[in-house]
This record gives sequence, structure tokens and C-alpha cells, in this order.
Amino acid sequence: MSENIVLKKGLDIPISGCASLHVSKSMIPALVAVQPDGIKGLLPRLLVKEGDRVLCGSPVIADKKKPDILLCAPASGTVKEVVRGEKRKLLAVLIETDAAQEYARIDTSNVKTALLQSGLWTLFTQRPYGVLADPAITPKAIFVSAFHTAPLAADLEFTLGDQVQAIQKGIDALGEIAPVHVSINGALKNSAFSSLTGCTVHRFKGKHPAGNVGVQISHISPIIKGDTVWTITLNGVAAVGRLMSSGRVDVRRKVAVCGPAALQPSYVETLPGTPVKDFAPFYGNSADEVRIISGDVLSGVSVGLNGYLGWNDDQLTIIHEGYDKELLGWIRPLRFNQFSSDRSYFSWLLPGKKYDMSTNLHGGPRPFLMNENYYTKVLPMDIYPVFLAKACLAGDIEKMEKFGIYEVLPEDLALCEFVDPSKCYIQDMIERGIDLMIKEMA
Repeated sequence: MSENIVLKKGLDIPISGCASLHVSKSMIPALVAVQPDGIKGLLPRLLVKEGDRVLCGSPVIADKKKPDILLCAPASGTVKEVVRGEKRKLLAVLIETDAAQEYARIDTSNVKTALLQSGLWTLFTQRPYGVLADPAITPKAIFVSAFHTAPLAADLEFTLGDQVQAIQKGIDALGEIAPVHVSINGALKNSAFSSLTGCTVHRFKGKHPAGNVGVQISHISPIIKGDTVWTITLNGVAAVGRLMSSGRVDVRRKVAVCGPAALQPSYVETLPGTPVKDFAPFYGNSADEVRIISGDVLSGVSVGLNGYLGWNDDQLTIIHEGYDKELLGWIRPLRFNQFSSDRSYFSWLLPGKKYDMSTNLHGGPRPFLMNENYYTKVLPMDIYPVFLAKACLAGDIEKMEKFGIYEVLPEDLALCEFVDPSKCYIQDMIERGIDLMIKEMA
């Protein structure tokens, strides 16, 4: 069964630096980081100490409240360092990897047990609130987006087109837990994932955020109070399939290294937790002049030169830091090198142009305008984004529920933040609202 859904709202940001479709490097990094911070809802308890030997798939961190949930090593090696922050908060476990990888054997006779023991359970996100999935809950469905539309995002047809067999195995496994919905790119006549079985396939066509799983859920089966759904990335489904086929944890993935400041953007096959310094050939001698983001420019995390690739990320974006100031920029319409979503500049006469965008906001935060049109023209969801953001600011739980807090995560409103003339941090507002909901509704 397949359903065609066309989204008329959205915006594709024309940023330069798209990764060319070839793998320029394949590596197992000399050092890999296991970071619990990237998994919302995980309360980490350390299971190893410095000097311990671990296999690929060996437990490194457990959840304090649900000890069955494990975060495992993505590679075999020796624990080199346990990194802690303020108040001894666990930030990362650094593993010095082996030249020849060794794997822990996982019993795959039971899907849920295998996912917990292998650490792949941490690839699931539970909605509402975007927290780590609770194994004690049976969701109404599991949703997978099989395409990206975020700026410069990895082309999943290229990165996973040769993994269809593993993805099918993963879909079969997930189907034992709950019904599975897979959304594919409706703009393609022959998607590599259109032949998947054991799931409901939906064809989405439209601009960003058509590839966001939250937007897809809102058109397939909107989340209401009391509902629970899980999501997992397509890379995660492939990893689940490889686990069920071989009994081994294999989380390798092709990562798009891209952005206006990237040198010869392309793909690198590597592991989550790879140090940013291993991507040095892509930013060269300009390390002090760029911002390195694990994820996309709208909702990724700035990790810096000493950071690591995120657990769920398949994109590393390198963008210039925007320190320059432009005199009277707002009254100069002949700005052919600046993009405007509402045609403030004549650059709209060049529809195919790509822009060397930087982190420059071209101004600071201003009073919050009550103009719903700025947001609704880029958000294909049946919610009230301005009123939701205001409710989150006010901490009004009743109004947050009324205006759609159960349906969204911050990434779903990232485009609203991009087009906002007030330059407000909309994603931060939504995140604070979600945190309040978790605290008060627990």
C-alpha cells in the first residue's frame, strides 16, 4: 500500500557546498567517542573504567532508571579516557580503537532484547517530547523517513541505496514491535526504497521540511494527547537489519561533509563519535574561521574542532563564521549575493543561484512580531506556531497542549526560526516548552 502526499508549504534554502556523490575516504578512526548527551532522556551510569578493553557492541553506559537500556561501543579497543564536566557530569567515553575490529555476539532470537543488548535501542526516539524510547511502552506506530530535505543533507538514495536488503531486514524486525510507516521521496520516479514490504509506504513530495519525520507524522497519523509513537532514522533501520542478520553491531555510515566552507565536499564512510579533527582535510587551515556543525545548519549542533560526530548524524556541515558588518545593508535592495525568503532583495531574480551563507544574523533579536504568515508559509503542519512559541515562553501548559506541543520537536520549527524577521530563537523556545512538559506531566 502506498499513499501520495504533496506539501505546498516549505522552503529549500539555496546554500552552497553540497557534497558530491562519491566516497572520498573510508576509515575507522583511531579514537571514537561515546557521548550520552546526544540522547535526550538518558541518565548515564558508567559501566567501564580507563584501561578496560571493549568489543564493538560491548556495553559502555547504562541508563540509571532503566538499566536494560545500554549505550555500547561503536568500535573495539581500549577505554582511553572518561571525560567529565561540571559536577562530574559524564560527557564522553573515549575509546582507542583496534586496527582489526572484534565484535561482541548478540543473541537475535528476540528483537526487543537484541536491540537493548546491542545498544541500538538508543537509536529510537519517542514522541511526544523527542526522548529515548521506553521499552515498557508499545507505540501505536514506528515512523521512518527515507529521504532528507534539510540544507545540504545526505542523499539517502546514494548512501543507503546498496543497503536495501539490510533495511528490509530491519523493517521486518521493527514490524514485530509495532506497525511501520516509511516515507520516501515522491519526487523520484524510481526510489531504491519503494519496494520495501512489511510496512506502509508513503510518498511525500515538497520542499523542506517534507523530509522531517515530524511533518510526515502530522500528515499520516497526527499525535494527540495520550498517543506514543517512535521514530528511527533510515541509517538506524539499516543497522538494526545488519544486527538481525549477523548478530553484530555495525553502525558504520556514509557521512556528507559539506558546507560553503568545506574543501571539496564529498562523503566519508565512518562511525558516529568520529573526532572532528579527523575531517581536517575538509577545512584545511581555516579552522579558526569556520563553525563545524554535526547535522544540518538549521538544527544541527555546533561541536567545534574538539567535538565528535553525533550518534544519529550523517552530515557534518562546515560554514564560515560571519563576523563582517554591512553598512546600511537593510536598505540596499541590489544585494545579489544575499538570499531573502520574502524577496527583500533582487536576488530572487536568480532562482538557481547558490549562496555562500555564513553564521551572520545581519542584526540582533527584535520584538516578537505577531504575524503568523511568516511561519505558516514554511510550516506544512496544522498547528499555530506563533501562539505555540508564545505559550512556551509563558510556560502555559494548557495553551501549549492546545496549540500543538505534542506534535512537534524543535527541528520541525527550524525554518520558522530561519524566516523570522524578529530573529527569535524559536527552537530554544520549543525546547524549553518540551522540558517543562516533561517535568510537569511526568
